Amino acid sequence: MKQFYLLCNMLFAVTTLFSQNNKLITFFEKSNYLETPRYDSTISFCKQLAKVSAIIHYASFGESPEGRELPLLIADKDKLTNPELIKKTGRAILLIQACIHAGEPDGKDAGLMLFRDFIANPEISKLLNNVTVVFIPIYSVDGHERFSAYNRINQNGPKEMGWRTNANNLNLNRDYIKAEAPETKAWLTLFNKWNPDFFIDCHVTDGADYIYPLTYGLEINGNMDSKLTNWQKNTYLPYVTNAMEKANYPIFPYVSFREWHDIESGLESWVTPPLLSQGYTAIANCPGLLIETHMLKDYKTRVFATYKMLVYTLEVLNNSGKELMQLEQAANDFSSTEKFRKTPFPLSFEYSKDSVFIDFKGKEFTKEISDLSGGLWFKFGSDYKDYKLPYFNNLKPTSFAQLPEYYIVPRQYAFIEEILKSHNIKYFKINYDTTLSANTYKFKNVTLGTSSNEGHQKVQSFEMNIITLNLKLIYGSIVIPMNQEKSKIIAHLLEPKSPASLLQWGYFNSIFEQKEYGESYVLEPLAIEMLKDSSIKSSYEKEVKNNPNFPKDSYAILNWFYTHSKYKDEQQNIYPIGKVFNGKISN
Repeated sequence: MKQFYLLCNMLFAVTTLFSQNNKLITFFEKSNYLETPRYDSTISFCKQLAKVSAIIHYASFGESPEGRELPLLIADKDKLTNPELIKKTGRAILLIQACIHAGEPDGKDAGLMLFRDFIANPEISKLLNNVTVVFIPIYSVDGHERFSAYNRINQNGPKEMGWRTNANNLNLNRDYIKAEAPETKAWLTLFNKWNPDFFIDCHVTDGADYIYPLTYGLEINGNMDSKLTNWQKNTYLPYVTNAMEKANYPIFPYVSFREWHDIESGLESWVTPPLLSQGYTAIANCPGLLIETHMLKDYKTRVFATYKMLVYTLEVLNNSGKELMQLEQAANDFSSTEKFRKTPFPLSFEYSKDSVFIDFKGKEFTKEISDLSGGLWFKFGSDYKDYKLPYFNNLKPTSFAQLPEYYIVPRQYAFIEEILKSHNIKYFKINYDTTLSANTYKFKNVTLGTSSNEGHQKVQSFEMNIITLNLKLIYGSIVIPMNQEKSKIIAHLLEPKSPASLLQWGYFNSIFEQKEYGESYVLEPLAIEMLKDSSIKSSYEKEVKNNPNFPKDSYAILNWFYTHSKYKDEQQNIYPIGKVFNGKISN
C-alpha cells in the first residue's frame, strides 16, 4: 500500500509539472515568435515562474518615474536570494539586463525562456550548479509601455515594441556615471548589492547588412585590468565564438564602419566610455558583454541567438567562474593600492592608424546619389559576399590622469554627494574650516555643445593646465580618499578628460562664464597703459596674429585687456575640485 501511495504521488508530481510547463510557454513562443509581451504580461509570467519553482524568486528593485516597479528574477539552485550567502557557496553571479532600450526586447524574451528552462529542462538547470543568475527582464519600464509598431524603423520585428528612452526622455544607457534617472540610481544600488562577476546587456543594433545574427562588445582594448582582459580574450571569447558557430549563429565583434553603412570603408573598434553599461562595469572590475543582435534578422532568429549566447556564457562561468572571481578580487584589491595610484591612469582612447585585414561576411550592395536628399543611397542585395577589410582595433590611450591620495569637493558643490552615494563611494566631510594646498586645472579655449544632449549642454573641447592653489574649504566640504575599490569610478567622475566626467556633462559650465565686465571709457586708457608692459604687448600682438577676427571686434579687444588686468576674475576657468597627493586629511 505504501508503494502504491508513493507511485501515486510521483504520478501527481509529474502530471502537475507537465501542466505547469504547458502554462510556461512564453508569449513570444505562443505568438509564433512574432511578438513580445507588454509590461503586465511580463510581470505576470515572472511571478508564475516563481510560483511554480522555489529556485526562482521574483522581486522588484526600484520604481520608475511613472510609478512602475522595476522587475527582477533570481535563479539559485539553493533558493538563496542573499548575495552574501551566495558568494559564500563559491558560486559566481551573472547579471543580465534587457530592455534598457525598450524597443530592443530580444533579451527579455530570451531571458524568460532561459528562466523557464531552468525549471523545465534538466540540461539547462545544470547551468545553475556553479552560477546564480539575476535577470532584469525590463529595465526601462516606462519606455517599454510607449508601445507601438512604429518605434524602430530599421528593425525587423517584433510586431510592436517599446521606445528608446525612459518617461523623462533620457537614454538610460548614457546615465551610468551621472546617475540622474531614478532607474539608474536603483540599478546602481542593485549592482553594488549583488556585486556580479559577469554582466550582460542585451540590445539590437543598427547599421549595414551582414550575415551575423549577433555582434558582441567586450572591453578588451585597454580599459580593464590586464588579467581580466586576458580571461575574456583567452577563456571566454574562444568558447562562445566556437559554440555559436556550431549552433549556426555566427558572431562578430560589434564594430562601426569607418564611413556609415559603407562596408568597404573598413571597420573600427573602440573603448566603451563608462557612461554606457559595459563601460561602467569594466571600471568596476566586472567583465561586461554587450549583445547587439542584427536588426534586419527576423525576431525569432534574434531572440534565439541571444538565448544561445546566454547559455554558452553560463557554460563558461560554470567551468571558469571561480578563476574569474579570483581575478576580480585581485583587481579590486589592486585598485585601492598606492602602486595603482602611482601609475598614470588612462581616461580616453582612440584607435591608431595601424590596421589588420580581417574576413567579414557582408551583403553585396550598391550606392548611388539620391535625387531627393543628395546623399548616398545604400542598397543592399540578397547575396552574401566575403570581404577582406581593414580592421582598426589597435586602441591607444589619448589622455591620462595622475591619481591623488584625495579628491576635495568644496561645500558649495555638495550636489556631488548624491552621485557619490549612488556609486557606493566612500567619503567623509570635514567639520572645520581650513585651507589646503592642492592641485587642480585651469581651462582655456573651451567650446560648449550647440544643442542639448541628455538634457545637458556638454563641453565639447578644451585645453587645460595643472595649477597649484590654496583651496579654501569650509565646514561640510567633502573629502574622497582614493584607497578604495571604487577608485576608477571616482577618477572618471572627477577627472575632466574622462569622456564621462561631470565636467564634460556640463555640471561645471558656470566656471567658464565671465561675470564682471569693464566699460569702454575705463578700458581704453587702461589698455594704453597696459601696452607699455612688453610682455602684455607681446601677448596682445600674438592674439592679433593668431585670430583674424579679433582686430575687427572693438569689444573683444577691450575685453582682452580686462581679462589680462589685475581686475580679472581669478576664479574663472579654475576647476573647483582639488587633488591632494601628500599628507593625511581627517574629518
